[in-house]
Amino acid sequence: MRILIAGGGRTGATLALTLHAQKHEVRLVEHRPNVLAHIHRELPTEVIYEGNPNDPRTLEFARVADAQVLVASMASDAENLALCFIAREHFKVPRTIATINDPRFAWLFGPRFHVDVAVNQADILAGLIEQELSVGDMMTLLKLRKGSYSLVSETLPADAPAVGRALRELAFPRHSVVCAILRRNDVVIPRGDVRFEAGDEVLALVEQASAPELAALFGPPGQAEG
Repeated sequence: MRILIAGGGRTGATLALTLHAQKHEVRLVEHRPNVLAHIHRELPTEVIYEGNPNDPRTLEFARVADAQVLVASMASDAENLALCFIAREHFKVPRTIATINDPRFAWLFGPRFHVDVAVNQADILAGLIEQELSVGDMMTLLKLRKGSYSLVSETLPADAPAVGRALRELAFPRHSVVCAILRRNDVVIPRGDVRFEAGDEVLALVEQASAPELAALFGPPGQAEG
């Protein structure tokens, strides 16, 4: 994948280094001399393009029109918004991602400025805290559909309401499905007559809003209340 990253600060440089190691075609645009001095020690020279990311001539030099994804990771929210707008309107970049520096301006990061994905660290931290408080020991393995669904895992304690009961006897949340049961060295297919045992590791797909209800079945009594 061809990815152009605007801004060589700690976030942009680390992202570029990670994506380059994953064999993506990465270009990092930066113009601050002190920042350039650091990233030239971390990244291959051919990855780095020196110039102001908000200058269309610099973007053309960095071949922004060939990019499949543009990441705006500069220190100024106004610059990030402007860059996403220019990338879509002028260069027709199909996908834009922008970091939010000041959460008060998060409402601007949307279709108006052609921001497809806004990375707001305050929201991410709040979501993680809420998730930990709401689902107890249930572990989220993967987020799907922009976080509205999760693949989760939980090991059943002996006092979990599901232990000793068959799958068909349990009232699962409407938007959830048990995908597999890992029992000792075996994978148990979750059919209706399968009974849950203490120590089972259950893998399930669940809508985010229904996760506490699912946690109440698989965790110790009172887990969903966190």
